[in-house]
Amino acid sequence: MRISIVLITTALLGGACAKNGTGPTASTAVQPTPAPVRSVAVATASQLQAALTYAQPGDVITLADGTYTGQFTVPAGKNGTAASPVMLQGSRSAILQTNIRTSGNAALFLLGNSYWAFRGFTVTNSKKGIMVDYSSHNLFDNLSIHTIGEEGIHFRRFSTYNVLQNSSIQSTGLVEPGYGEGCYIGSAVSNWPTYTNGDPDKCDYNTVQNTVFGDNIKAENIDIKEGTTGGTISGNTLNGKGLNGANYADSWLDVKGNGYTISGNTGTNGGPVLVDGFQTHVAVAGWGENNTFASNTCAVQAAGYGFNIQTKSGSALGNKVYASNRVAGAAAGTTNITVTP
Repeated sequence: MRISIVLITTALLGGACAKNGTGPTASTAVQPTPAPVRSVAVATASQLQAALTYAQPGDVITLADGTYTGQFTVPAGKNGTAASPVMLQGSRSAILQTNIRTSGNAALFLLGNSYWAFRGFTVTNSKKGIMVDYSSHNLFDNLSIHTIGEEGIHFRRFSTYNVLQNSSIQSTGLVEPGYGEGCYIGSAVSNWPTYTNGDPDKCDYNTVQNTVFGDNIKAENIDIKEGTTGGTISGNTLNGKGLNGANYADSWLDVKGNGYTISGNTGTNGGPVLVDGFQTHVAVAGWGENNTFASNTCAVQAAGYGFNIQTKSGSALGNKVYASNRVAGAAAGTTNITVTP
């Protein structure tokens, strides 16, 4: 593996020294010093796994164009910092795959990591695209994820404050349509005993923004599970063309968590299976509440609503559908609850 080292000179930021030269004033703010940047060039699968295994804060790992076959894993505890994240980057022609869609796991697997940035490359031809467990404060930017047996990217096992943005996801669920979500946040209550010792899978405050969900996503474009809180879904392009309907997948987006902000998204291509544009569900008592939908544009072209909010005992559980949403082609209307001005 070819490694070149580039040092970045840093200085403490803050107030000037006292006039007598004895030290800094009380107002001095000491900023964290970024780690030196190491430029790590990789061109083979073994070099890529080595770069992930031995990564240090500040590393910039650059993939040469080509196909990297394997289940590439970031070991638990291998972290960057807020000041010096670890970056894995490449062009669309740098392709990660397992080359098996029917078994195995993800082409890229985080196992308990923070402050990584993944930029530019392609993930394809695998059972799962990217799996994120026990990991927080990571960025997934400008990625292409496609031709996947199950879900495209999955934030699971208490993964929080992650951001997926500016990416493209299509052709997921090609082997198991019922597990073919483009982006999956959290775990279903039926899986809590397996993944979280029976506790809610608190994958909180994750963001999905400015991402294009393309054709042939078999399940929901984005599935937000019970037990998760406070995420943001904004500026995405959602697509129902190719939706399969397995496991009740009949909307672009299904919200079972609490306190999500869903705004500025555009939904198109209803497809024969689409029923509603956006849905909420109460899979577990106390969940599916206090979500807001604003400034979304929905060309539903289906029999249901633009926003179908599951109610309980006549109450919408704090969910709000604002008048700023624009809905066309929804035979049942904009929403089944009172619109908030």
